[in-house]
Amino acid sequence: MKILFFLIGDGSFSEKEPSPIRNVPKRTGPNGTFSNQKKLLIFFSFFSTMYPRKEGEKMGQFVHLHIHSEFSLLDGANRIKDLPVRAKELGMDAMAITDHGVMYGAIDFYKACKKEGVKPIIGCEVYVAPRSRFDKEPGVDNKYNHLILLAKNNQGYKNLSKLVSLGFIDGYYYKPRIDLEILEKYSEGLVCLSACLAGSVNQALLNGQNEKAEEIALWHKRVFGEDYYIELQNNGIKEQVLANQKLVQLARKLDIPLVATNDAHYLKKEDAYNHEVLLCIQTGKRMSDEDRMKFDTEELYVKSPEEMIDYFKAFPDAIENTVKIAEKCNVEFEFGHTILPNYEVPEGYETHYDFLEDLCKKGMVKRYGSSIPEEYQKRAEYELGVIKKMGYVDYYLIVWDYIHYAKTHNIPVGPGRGSGAGSILAYSIEITDIDPMKYNLLFERFLNPERVSMPDFDVDFSDEQRQEVIDYVCRKYGHDHVSQIITFGTLAAKNAIRNVGRALDISLAETDKIAKMIPNELHITIKKALEQNIELKNLYENDERIHKFLDVSMALEGMPKNTSTHACGVVITKDPVDSYVPLYVRDGQNATQYIMTTLEELGLLKMDFLGLRTLTVIKDTKEMVKKDHGIDVEFDKDMNDPKVYKLWQDGKTCGVFQFESQGMKNFMQDLKPDCLEDLIAGVSLYRPGPMDQIPRYVRGKQTGQNEYTHPSLEPILNVTYGCMVYQEQVMQIVRDLAGYSLGRADLVRRAMGKKKLDVMAKEREVFIHGQVDEEGNVIVPGCVRNGIDEVSANKIFDEMAEFAKYAFNKSHAACYAVVSYQTAFLKAYYPPEFMAAMLNSYLGNLDKVPVYIEECKSLNIEILKPSINESELKFTAINGNIRFGLGSIKNVGIQPVENIIKERNENGKFQSFTDFCERIADASVNKKCIESLIKSGAFDEFEQNRSTLLASFEGIVDTIQSTKKKGLEGQFSMFDFGATNDDVENNMDDIKYAFVEKEEFSEKELLSQEKEMLGIYLSGHPLSKLKEEIEKQTTISTRDIDAIDNKTNIDEENISELEMVSGYDLQKASKFRDGQEVKIAGIITSIKKKFTKTNRIMAFVTIEDLYGQAEIIAFENAYLTAKDSLIEENIVLIKGRLSIREEEKTSIIANEITNFGVQKRKELIINITNLDEPIKKKLRGAIKYFNGEMNNIAVEVQDGENILKCGAIYLTGAIYEVFQDIVGKENIELKEI
Repeated sequence: MKILFFLIGDGSFSEKEPSPIRNVPKRTGPNGTFSNQKKLLIFFSFFSTMYPRKEGEKMGQFVHLHIHSEFSLLDGANRIKDLPVRAKELGMDAMAITDHGVMYGAIDFYKACKKEGVKPIIGCEVYVAPRSRFDKEPGVDNKYNHLILLAKNNQGYKNLSKLVSLGFIDGYYYKPRIDLEILEKYSEGLVCLSACLAGSVNQALLNGQNEKAEEIALWHKRVFGEDYYIELQNNGIKEQVLANQKLVQLARKLDIPLVATNDAHYLKKEDAYNHEVLLCIQTGKRMSDEDRMKFDTEELYVKSPEEMIDYFKAFPDAIENTVKIAEKCNVEFEFGHTILPNYEVPEGYETHYDFLEDLCKKGMVKRYGSSIPEEYQKRAEYELGVIKKMGYVDYYLIVWDYIHYAKTHNIPVGPGRGSGAGSILAYSIEITDIDPMKYNLLFERFLNPERVSMPDFDVDFSDEQRQEVIDYVCRKYGHDHVSQIITFGTLAAKNAIRNVGRALDISLAETDKIAKMIPNELHITIKKALEQNIELKNLYENDERIHKFLDVSMALEGMPKNTSTHACGVVITKDPVDSYVPLYVRDGQNATQYIMTTLEELGLLKMDFLGLRTLTVIKDTKEMVKKDHGIDVEFDKDMNDPKVYKLWQDGKTCGVFQFESQGMKNFMQDLKPDCLEDLIAGVSLYRPGPMDQIPRYVRGKQTGQNEYTHPSLEPILNVTYGCMVYQEQVMQIVRDLAGYSLGRADLVRRAMGKKKLDVMAKEREVFIHGQVDEEGNVIVPGCVRNGIDEVSANKIFDEMAEFAKYAFNKSHAACYAVVSYQTAFLKAYYPPEFMAAMLNSYLGNLDKVPVYIEECKSLNIEILKPSINESELKFTAINGNIRFGLGSIKNVGIQPVENIIKERNENGKFQSFTDFCERIADASVNKKCIESLIKSGAFDEFEQNRSTLLASFEGIVDTIQSTKKKGLEGQFSMFDFGATNDDVENNMDDIKYAFVEKEEFSEKELLSQEKEMLGIYLSGHPLSKLKEEIEKQTTISTRDIDAIDNKTNIDEENISELEMVSGYDLQKASKFRDGQEVKIAGIITSIKKKFTKTNRIMAFVTIEDLYGQAEIIAFENAYLTAKDSLIEENIVLIKGRLSIREEEKTSIIANEITNFGVQKRKELIINITNLDEPIKKKLRGAIKYFNGEMNNIAVEVQDGENILKCGAIYLTGAIYEVFQDIVGKENIELKEI
């Protein structure tokens, strides 16, 4: 032992404080800093000679118990799918996952391991708070320790899930932290390892606090017993080598077993560089930054058992214990077993089925009357039987319950969504509101007894009241039984290139060039792009630097980079959610750590609560109609009103759900729809693939001459004029022509849609010739047996197989067609109310509001300025026009508006501006609010103009406030004014409210003020008179740019759906390309100048046209050439090239900026000929002071006969008076040029 201590030394360290693992000093240090390490290596060598391996002895097994996957976001670089494969390659039978503070990848890891025959061990490297998890004091509690926890069994998994959840819910402070209290409380079923250098035992030892280290270790031993291990690592980090000696001593002294791990962050040693780049992406650093976070080792990879055994040959028990721990850990997950929450049925019903059956019977009578057709009754009984047999009775009741709550609490609910509309039971109990029998919708498309899968009712609610329904569900089942669902953002191909390029210090221009070589396709990868793009491939093969750049990008491509919350998904569980899955917290809301598909695999109930803006529009419109006309709007049940369909026939569908885009308008004008079936077909056909059927569909509609491959198709396809349009039609063809059951027909449809060639080949034979069992009994007759010739049958199958790739769900289309009809109905009969509701729904969206204002003009509906006596909080319909709402005015706020409206309703309209000021003095309406109301035009109905009110209002408000301080209104001392009491009473208003009379602003200034306060030009638009000329001179508008941005990153199959919802013409947007030369015109709304790293000036210019805003980037040459035109509110024509970038708004790089057409501009002329030097100096200071980001007036200085251009300033009336005071009124002039 004396020899050992001599070799090891006293264990002291040269550093005062050990560095955390992320920032350890480099391995090569001055002055022999490795002396202790060398001593320890001698110690290991000595120890191995004491315990040599016997000749012929088999090398022991090893299991990795400390591994970080890609779900240690931007820290771990091990892809889950690769880990078990690598384990098998290296001869390991088991492997653990221990991501930092989270369990995001646990189920994926479990499945990947099971697939490869490797035993999965579910764990986590948790963060432990230094004090309580509730303590969050800066500088103290932002430090934390690491600890490895592994689940031994399912109880251990539940406890681990609970701990990880509480780390987010209670302990989040920089990181999700647990504390010793809950660690002890939920320790059952867990194995605990002391962790890496950041573990509390390690930290105490490295700080020379040996007694504290013993204390910590003994506490964990007490809590975990024989399941607590001291963790050794050999990773090339200096502190680790120094710590190991003390860890061994501690473990032997306290009789705590050792375990060997390697804290693997990447798969192979050669992946260390890629991992460094990943850390740079995480921290926003570059590889060239000296202060970047890095691991000063290349040893943190998944090592082979041979390597680990060789490293730790001095401690064979540390290796053997990895296998023992693996044998202890036996977590098993059950997939496909549905776990529904408890739904309590009302008293009087013995079973849940009895209650559902009763609801169905009553609902059928309500929907169809007392004489229910036999076919309908049989369909309902069939569905009830299937639902009961498949165990989904409670599912229907749960969905019925929260929809029933919404409908009885005035919360708009959509008519249905998706294949659920094919259920007559759902229709009868009012889960859906479209008759599946009338529109031939199929139940088997929703719930198929031959395809066991959870049914899925997606439900639309008003976007403003969706949360009310979720809150109800939380109250009913318990807040801890309901959670939102996580989603992950990933490093997609272009995003990976941009991030890696930044980390590798590759120029922005070159990175952008490479990124733009990646095609805009769904699921595109860099590897696929190299196959498709010859230019990119040549760069990759011939430029070593680009080769390395793309190799690193491909290594990191697809890794998760951040978390978000699913827009509509909610999970509802029988027991608290965290007993099934771990939780995380985002923006104060709990969410599961597993994605939606994983939750479904685990059998948990996932519901989609979608917020649909259109439902809010419908509700608001109906409420306005009721208020204005006393009419309760009722939609015609058959949905066949000619006046409504005329909107489609005339192309007047702006604002009509799903039918706003120009392409869809053109389609409908050609089609001339006159029934809901046409609308259903329109929703289904207007998308890539089915679009090819549009001419045939229109021709069939117009001529009545339908084309059928075989007469047997007519009963199925006559509703769509001979065209295959719906998935349900494919199912019907397979059933009616070949004799399939609808359940099996749905399986064929799915196989066709997913291009499962082997299944399709088999089903082709069955479709044509049928199928018999071993005894010759016919299972499926087939087309030939049913009298359809083989040639026709083959052709029909080919047509189905081709179309099934694009076929749309008719149930979904039918539901949305109903919503479309309802919006069209409201527009046809109540256009002012409908357009007011549309405008309200887009408040704050400057891209859409101008479009609807233009639509109002085409309908001869005037948008009236805000009025202090007429406006409500939002847009309202009034006498056939629409009044702007006070709540939409900048700087006003909802509470002041509500107070104003309350005062007006209780005490009558305001008689004057002063009457308004007096009556709202105590109503939280401040001066900023009043100023904004003036600028918006809200007081235009009173005597004074805006200029006068702006000059006077502050004095008036101050006088009122002063009056209130003095007591009752009118109680002044006559000495206050040097007058008699009678004089005071007679002249009170004149004394109190002396207006400063001013000449009204120019029309341009008034419009500018409206734009500032309302966000839009209301009384008029500076470009309105130039509209035709602008269209002649330009090739692109801001609406086109918005369409480009909406098209980017969506696949071709979804373009049409987004186009229908957004109203953008995405087909036209496809014609624009990055770098394309374009011309655009607009009014300048802002200019931001900046200097580049090379000290060159550039400007970001925002322009606005009649449809929205666009950003123009002017580099130095373009800026210097155009600087005289770069003045706010100037109308300009820009020639430049498009810059279309993924995840960024499309902009235009300006080549040339000029004034548009002939415009009158103003210029400030200052004559300094007779001014002395002190005044000139003061003037120079003023010009410099008022020069900024919002310049709107050019300045010229006249000195004798010399005229000097002095840039531009931001000029207002008050600023103009400042200049007058400096140089004198006679020496300054605002002149039109």
